[in-house]
Amino acid sequence: MLYFIWENQKEFIMEETIKKIKEALEKVRPTLQADGGDVAFVKYVDNIVYVQLQGACVGCQYSTMTLQDTIEKVMLAEVPGVIGVEQV
Repeated sequence: MLYFIWENQKEFIMEETIKKIKEALEKVRPTLQADGGDVAFVKYVDNIVYVQLQGACVGCQYSTMTLQDTIEKVMLAEVPGVIGVEQV
């Protein structure tokens, strides 16, 4: 019985974390869209957020800087437990 409760709690925490990740992405999305780009959430595994840069961000020479200085910075500040962001 305790295992079942623990698993349900873990699932709830994961759902809440993913919700916060998506909310944080919505905050950076307008900046990316202003330059013709975008970002999509792919997955959250082992405290790492995986995203896909889209539009003008694909192949842009500043995409790494955007990922680290914008997306990752917001994730680390707003989503407890996240330790990094990776591009897929």
